Amino acid sequence: MIRTAQHSDRGHVRQVNEDSVWIGSIQQEYTLGIVADGMGGHRAGDTASQLAVQTIIDDLQGLEAGLSLEACRAALHDAILHANNVVFHTAQMDDSYHNMGTTVVAVLLRGDSGIIGHIGDSRAYLVGEEELRLLTQDHTLVNELLKNHQITQEEAAVHPRRNVLTRALGTDAEVVVEIDDIQLKIGEVLLLCSDGLTNMIGNQQIETVALAGIALEERAKHLVALALEAGGEDNITVALFEMDDSTVELSTKGWEQ
Repeated sequence: MIRTAQHSDRGHVRQVNEDSVWIGSIQQEYTLGIVADGMGGHRAGDTASQLAVQTIIDDLQGLEAGLSLEACRAALHDAILHANNVVFHTAQMDDSYHNMGTTVVAVLLRGDSGIIGHIGDSRAYLVGEEELRLLTQDHTLVNELLKNHQITQEEAAVHPRRNVLTRALGTDAEVVVEIDDIQLKIGEVLLLCSDGLTNMIGNQQIETVALAGIALEERAKHLVALALEAGGEDNITVALFEMDDSTVELSTKGWEQ
C-alpha cells in the first residue's frame, strides 16, 4: 500500500553523519518514518539523533491495531516527548554529551492518512503534480524573523544565523511538539528530510526528482546526490513515502478525517 525509501550521506564537510533515519511497519497496519538531525559535536550529535529515533520506535512498536486517529496522534506526541526526556537526561549524566540535542520529524501513516510530529528544522513536504507544499514550520530564529516580516526570503537564505534553532529535542527538560494531520493521495510523495537537503537544492529540483518516473529508492539517492553536487556542506538525509496505486483496499485505508 505504501512504498518507502530512505537514503543518508555525511556530505563533504562533516566528519561523521549525525543524522539518523528509520522507516518500518508496525502491526502490519501502520508505517512509521523518522528523520533526526543531531547537534552537539562528533559524539554527541549522532548519539542524540540515534537515541531520539530508537526511543520513538520502541514506544510505538507496541501500538495496537485499529486505534483511532486521536489515539495515534497522542501516541506519536508522547513518544517524541519521551525521546526529549531520554536525550536530555542522558546529556545530564555525561559531560561529553553536554548540550547535545536533535531535530526530529516523524510520520505515522495508516493507509492514506497520517500524522506528522516535529521539533526543529528538519522538514516534511507533500509533493504533488500541482505543487510542493511544506507541511512543517522551522523552529528557527530566521523563521521567526520571517513570520514577523523583519527579513525577506532572500535575506533569510543568506542570514548568518539561519541555523540557530529556537526549539530542539533534548536541549531542555520540556519542549512543545508540533503535530499535524496529512492526507496522502495517489500520485503524491511525502518527503521527510534534514536541512542538509533543503539548504543545498531548491524546491523545483525536489519536486522534479520526487515525482520522477523511476524507482522510489533511486529518487531518494538522486536527491542526496544533487545536494552533494551542490556542495554537500552538511549531513543529508531523505525519507520518501508513496501510495501504491496498484491496489487500494478498504482494509488499508486511513483514518476518517
